[in-house]
Amino acid sequence: MIPVFSAQAVVAAVPPERAVEAVREAFVAYARGEWTMPPKVYVPAYPAGDFRAMPVLGAGHAALKWVTSFPGNPERGLQTVTGLVLLSDAADGSLVAVFDAGAVTALRTGAAAVLAAETLRTGLGPAAVVGAGVNGRAAAQTFVALGREVVLWDVDAARAQAAADELGAGVAGSREAALAADVVVTVTPGHEVVFGPGSLRPGQHVSLMGADGPGKAEIAVEELVRTHVFCDDWEQASHNGELAHAVRAGALEQGRVTELGHVLAGDAEGRRSDAEITTFDSTGLAIQDLAIALAALERRDSLDLQQLEL
Repeated sequence: MIPVFSAQAVVAAVPPERAVEAVREAFVAYARGEWTMPPKVYVPAYPAGDFRAMPVLGAGHAALKWVTSFPGNPERGLQTVTGLVLLSDAADGSLVAVFDAGAVTALRTGAAAVLAAETLRTGLGPAAVVGAGVNGRAAAQTFVALGREVVLWDVDAARAQAAADELGAGVAGSREAALAADVVVTVTPGHEVVFGPGSLRPGQHVSLMGADGPGKAEIAVEELVRTHVFCDDWEQASHNGELAHAVRAGALEQGRVTELGHVLAGDAEGRRSDAEITTFDSTGLAIQDLAIALAALERRDSLDLQQLEL
């Protein structure tokens, strides 16, 4: 029998603090070459959305996430992100567990956003999260779990207020106030540039989480290239992430971008001064999904899980 982790079971198994720890360990393992991750495969169904297949091997396991991104779904009463994560034993190929992909994605997205922020800009005032959807809520919840004050802003003021009330967060007085925070996490659909030329001020850090596919952008190329740029994975980010626009324009090359995992592993420099502006481009990695799945699996005996018989 194969345990099936519903969305509720994933959330119950992996609190935000554990998600951050697990994602940190995954970044380091990948940076050291201990985990391997083939490129993410996009199956476009535009303009409605796309499908993604994300394989990974590490810690004696292999995983595959089959997941969707259909930004217009909430207007139809449907979830933007749906799918499954399949976890297998790397020794014999047997299926070990199945997980709700939406819950795994939200946990690891929030963890990555906050991990980058806390690694590259610590000890300052409230963080701001722009976008109060599922993944924005996850980022805000993670900040709260780690003890940092956080404010939310969303184009839907009622959604921002509801999320803030639920999470014990605040609501930013305006979009401009949110974008001016010392630490900002943007979790928007990526169809509109949030940071235009000259908009970032010295000392800010921004985790850019919305540009996770072709054509999306949350920051202007001119603004991105004047920052100290970090990403989750160069290969993925330079083709389908925030960096892709700057790379295609010839404004950014690999030597100017640092992968977060190498900073966490102690192999690369992070922020170089208090005045430096840092940006983190997150495209979402299969190593993060595997990390959350393995963390959830640790709790399987304490949860009342559905069982799948093949």
